[in-house]
Amino acid sequence: MHGRTCVITGATSGIGRATAVALAEMGATLVLVCRDRQRGEDTLAAIAAQTGRRDASLVLGDLAVQRDVRRIAAELLAGDRPLHVLINNAGVVNLQRTVTTDGIETSFAVNHLAPFLLTNLLLDRLRRSAPARVVTVSSEAHRFGRLDFDDLGNERRYRFMRVYGQTKLANILFTAELARRTEGTGVTANSLHPGAVATGLGKNNGAWARAIVALLRPFFRTPEGGAATSVHLASSPAVEGVTGRYFVDCREKWPSSAAQDAATARRLWDVSERLTRPVS
Repeated sequence: MHGRTCVITGATSGIGRATAVALAEMGATLVLVCRDRQRGEDTLAAIAAQTGRRDASLVLGDLAVQRDVRRIAAELLAGDRPLHVLINNAGVVNLQRTVTTDGIETSFAVNHLAPFLLTNLLLDRLRRSAPARVVTVSSEAHRFGRLDFDDLGNERRYRFMRVYGQTKLANILFTAELARRTEGTGVTANSLHPGAVATGLGKNNGAWARAIVALLRPFFRTPEGGAATSVHLASSPAVEGVTGRYFVDCREKWPSSAAQDAATARRLWDVSERLTRPVS
């Protein structure tokens, strides 16, 4: 990974932080996208302490806000720095329905629309830097998600695990359509399930959610274990040229039948373009 520039979203904790450390150890130059400067600085210090690498940098912004996503992309594209790997890692689980400043349900905005928009804004640079890779963290939770195009914001009924599953299904469909659209360009796109990992995901939902996470923690993987497939897809020669696939434990796995529906993938892409179109 020496000479390769990697952008990682949600890199200040859990899987994202473990992914960053592992790639830094391999020699990659990292750009970490995060909301909180202090947590970002702490992560840079941890990377330096564990790997000796001091060339990682931060880009600050809130992925729930499309204006911030555009600003993040503009900062990443400033100058002529190549971009070889984009890891869409950031994600949220919300027990209750909330909406962003753009008027979009928060889980769908952060887990799907943010990586959709960021990837598309960076796509020309990825092509110019090819061979390049887009890695998107999905989940086996996609198997109990479904896309209702008449109610993508889940206004009629909000069930948090179904909503989370919907966003993870969207990740896989987005990846498949991205792979189709970038075929022959030297850019590959793959998605993955990291496993049940002891991270901060869902801890924003109050004391009882934190208590459940604490009880289940002995059954979870470590963040390093959860990061293994992200690291594999970002760096391994074994997946050079492999695109449009879904991986679990560093191996290809068939996702649900819904995740393999090409017509749904194209429709989701078109809807996502409309939902991320700049307001004139």
